[in-house]
Amino acid sequence: MSDSLPDVVAEDVKKWGRGIKLFSKLLVYNYLSASKIANELVRKEKFKYDLVVAHDWLSVMAGIAIKRELGLPLVFHVHSTEKGRTLGNGSDVVSNIEYRGGQIADRIITVSYMMKNELTRLGFPAEKIKVCYNGVDPEKYNPEQVSQEKIKELRRFYNIGENESMALFIGRLVGVKGVDNLIAAMPYVLKKVPNVKLVVVGLGGMQGYLEALVEKYKLKDAVKFRFEFVPEQERITHYAACDVAIFPSLYEPFGIVALEAMSMEKPVVVGATDASGMKEIVIPNGSDQCGFHINPSSPEDIAWGIVNAVQDPQRKVQLGKNGRRIVLQKFTWDASATKTAGLYNDLITKGSTT
Repeated sequence: MSDSLPDVVAEDVKKWGRGIKLFSKLLVYNYLSASKIANELVRKEKFKYDLVVAHDWLSVMAGIAIKRELGLPLVFHVHSTEKGRTLGNGSDVVSNIEYRGGQIADRIITVSYMMKNELTRLGFPAEKIKVCYNGVDPEKYNPEQVSQEKIKELRRFYNIGENESMALFIGRLVGVKGVDNLIAAMPYVLKKVPNVKLVVVGLGGMQGYLEALVEKYKLKDAVKFRFEFVPEQERITHYAACDVAIFPSLYEPFGIVALEAMSMEKPVVVGATDASGMKEIVIPNGSDQCGFHINPSSPEDIAWGIVNAVQDPQRKVQLGKNGRRIVLQKFTWDASATKTAGLYNDLITKGSTT
């Protein structure tokens, strides 16, 4: 399909270049999935379904077709939007698919109240939108599961001494994650706390730019890069080894990485604009404080959060313990699954309305 697609798709998809292969595969996958369910599984093999569920634009085209064909209620899970994750520079085609999914769906489930507000601003029917937070497995993300030997080994790998603090970023190296501003914050951090080293783990198009920033600010000894995808168990070890985790995203619908760090009893510093769901997770003050809210566009403010997280050892420990307690109370996958199932059952009882 990739060869014929440029003749019929909109201009903005043609600009994807090699990405048009991804678009064509998704398009055909959606058509084939809808056909398989409606024609084979239901009509031929007599399978019975109560509802159809689609996640983001990647599968909602199939969800819409199945709803139309079989009369099943449609649940549309929206984890982010094209306009949000591209800071307004994305594909109109993808945005239109998302919007149509929102209009046709009987229920929209999203990951934060920030996302509910964004969807409402974009014209999604507010009465259809329900919020269900993501979660984390607190048994897997448990500081007691990582040995001190593993922690010391990892810190040696990055040449971080016992008397030094390890600041950690894990994520995609793209503009929306704010890693460039995090690196620009390091000179301010080092003025206040000279023994901090930043570890940046991830892949993305900003790799060369980030290396250039390190050269510009003369941070070769203070910033350590790991340009690769790290398996989950190794990611858990990184959380266990760090002193603070920083996620200065400009746009973040939820931010599971913040939960993972909290579950590992680490203080977190998170971007907290109106485009951030992380500020709903991280408590920045009071007796339950587990981290700091910062302006992700301000290197000085990011530095303020890092310094406050690491300069008092006792406070650092308490922030981490508060974070894990909050995860256990509100952000487990069991809690998320229970709420999701309740939203599904409620819709099944009501039936399809659109």
